[in-house]
Amino acid sequence: MEIKNAFALIIVAGLSLVPVALAHDPITTKLTWTQEISRIIYKRCISCHREGGVAMSLVSYEEARPWATAIREEVLERRMPPWGAVQGVGAFRDDPSLTSLEVEMIVNWAEGGAPEDDPIYLPKPNFESLKKNPPPALSSVRTLVIRNSVPLTLAQNARAAAVQPLDLPDGASMDITAYLPGGAVEHLIWLRDYRKRWERTYWFRDPVFLPKGTRIVIDSVASASAVISFVDR
Repeated sequence: MEIKNAFALIIVAGLSLVPVALAHDPITTKLTWTQEISRIIYKRCISCHREGGVAMSLVSYEEARPWATAIREEVLERRMPPWGAVQGVGAFRDDPSLTSLEVEMIVNWAEGGAPEDDPIYLPKPNFESLKKNPPPALSSVRTLVIRNSVPLTLAQNARAAAVQPLDLPDGASMDITAYLPGGAVEHLIWLRDYRKRWERTYWFRDPVFLPKGTRIVIDSVASASAVISFVDR
């Protein structure tokens, strides 16, 4: 399912709360909508949160301001933007996750009165940049299914290009780890508090080289498995 479709369901559960008017809150932060927060929202959120999107628009300050408290709660709980994979474990294409600094900035802005500042500083949203990249064109893609607690040992050198979780129920977690023959450990992906509506293939930003003899292990619920795509280059 595409990220924008997942957003619609997140909004029903979270940001569909009645927006809170905070017009009289004291301003206690130097972070502003026009200079900092709009840039984060435009980069991470407006693929869904715009006119014609699947959720309410957050493009303008007038549209975003009433939702400041709800936005704070969603980003703190890592429910928005929806992704599923824990940041810092694996590097993936089209990852919309907020960085820790971005979360901190949004929270401080919302708690500090959500000020606007001079509109002259407001950037123009680039809707063309929101188009998702198609899966990379890779040669000789082959797939293997790995089941929970049944390690897979590679019989030859390989490059892992993507991971797709299977049979992972709502609320479950999945940790896929590669144990290299020299003793090094490569954490491929960690899915936490998973939701089936997030179902997707996670493409690594760059294929991960795994030498012959590497053991790949899934730690998850008994029914879970995953498809790992390997490429020659």
